[in-house]
Amino acid sequence: MKITQFEDILAWQKAHLLTVEIYKEFLTCKDYSFRDQIQRAAVSVMNNIAEGFERGSNADFRRFLFMAKGSSGEVRSLLRLALSLNYISSSKFDKLSPLTTEISRMLSGFIKTL
Repeated sequence: MKITQFEDILAWQKAHLLTVEIYKEFLTCKDYSFRDQIQRAAVSVMNNIAEGFERGSNADFRRFLFMAKGSSGEVRSLLRLALSLNYISSSKFDKLSPLTTEISRMLSGFIKTL
């Protein structure tokens, strides 16, 4: 299947889902700096995929995929901290953390193909 728009990219779709879940989960979090950081990191994953794709060159796209992968790791790290601080339940962590790992793996595969 030829990808004609960034919305066709499965990693972007998963990153979008992750971002929506992060926003919902931390909507009422009173630690505003933490909430803002995890939300920004999640948005960064999907937006770096989109921006890199729209640049139109494989070299640029690859560079932005590396940034998205880094942001995915940041979200995973922040989720671990959220669990330690009791900001999220272990069941929510068990749902979201593997999603960040899956996104990172997908991005790694995509990077290798470029």
